[in-house]
Amino acid sequence: MSNLRSIALSVLNKCTEADQYSNIALDTALKRNELSSADRGLLTSLVYGTLEHLLTLDHWIQALSSRKLSQIDKETHNLLRLGLYQLAYLDRVPDHAAVNETVVLASRRTRGFVNAILRSFLRANKEIPFPDVQADPIAYLSVRYSFAPEICALFVKSYGLERTEPLLAAFCKQPPLTLRVNTLRTTREALLQRLLKAGYDAAPTPEAPHGIELRGSAPTTSLPGFAEGEFFVQDEASQLCVEALDVKEGMAMIDVCACPGSKSFGTATDMKNIGRVVCCDLHQNKLSLVVSGAERLGISIIETEARDARDLNPSWINTFDRVLCDVPCSGFGVFAKKPELRYKDPQKSTALPDIQLSILETASRYLKENGLLVYSTCTLLPSENGENVSRFLDLHTDFSLLRERTLTPDEDGTDGFYFAVLQKR
Repeated sequence: MSNLRSIALSVLNKCTEADQYSNIALDTALKRNELSSADRGLLTSLVYGTLEHLLTLDHWIQALSSRKLSQIDKETHNLLRLGLYQLAYLDRVPDHAAVNETVVLASRRTRGFVNAILRSFLRANKEIPFPDVQADPIAYLSVRYSFAPEICALFVKSYGLERTEPLLAAFCKQPPLTLRVNTLRTTREALLQRLLKAGYDAAPTPEAPHGIELRGSAPTTSLPGFAEGEFFVQDEASQLCVEALDVKEGMAMIDVCACPGSKSFGTATDMKNIGRVVCCDLHQNKLSLVVSGAERLGISIIETEARDARDLNPSWINTFDRVLCDVPCSGFGVFAKKPELRYKDPQKSTALPDIQLSILETASRYLKENGLLVYSTCTLLPSENGENVSRFLDLHTDFSLLRERTLTPDEDGTDGFYFAVLQKR
């Protein structure tokens, strides 16, 4: 078991010190180590769980230590985070085992220090006070839910304190793995029964007509039906966005920011693989994943082109029945799946609304009269969502807003997501 924690510590060091993406670092570790299904699940929980609670764990370390966090070497710091995470959040790991297995990984020089911090946490009954919510609500939210103070302040400004807290709390819950059934190959009922028979905790998505939710940890490629191309991974919010396009057989559709391709796959299957789906992305290497994904799913109507979505292709003007504009965004709606985004500086995203508007304006020129355009993001920041759509409509009076929707993890059980359906008159 200490080997498992050693692997987790190595991944954490790469994520916090070498700025590797958690999913890439963890995936590499899973491939390099032969682990049972249970151990793969525990390793995933150790890595993602610790990363999701970094600021809470640091608050506890600081409260229990006479040293400043900056005075603790990086590896010992991550080891303390890993140990405290197990004590506070993993019921299936006994306290004594979590302490002993963590201390074993410490260097001789720091072993006593690590042991003392972990046992002090137990003596405190695992209850270290958070900052007072009345005196400093931003500090409270930041420490309680482990989000950068700047992100907490931004959400409070946009949604108010009363709405922000349940939102952040929902981002701390493990989301299900959501599949979109490939209706070219099977039905939702058939795939659902296949998954249940294999012992998976599976259920239909509440709203999306072709979705299945899976609880628990399992490699996607090992699921029944993957090799046969019977499904692809797509959050329910994203599935509802595709449904809003209302595509029909024989239509021409363009996805101007397509990668990794799930929305394009959804439209192609809704069109029964009859028509034309153009997938664009800035990077050619990413589009190769769309091509291979389409092959696995048996989709033949997808074509790809590498291009900047802001650059107009004159030959496409007024030629598409449907346009999907799923723009690059801050990602402030997928914290549960990308824990490093919790600590992102919002200032780095301030240029995004103008970039998004530029993409939307270019994409809108590809739409035929009476066609539909869907603008979408996986963020909950109004500046990237409704406010941006309003800016576009003020500039383009030939477009009208048919409907818009914001989905949230606490109310809808999905990623934080926004989409608006626009029609060209």
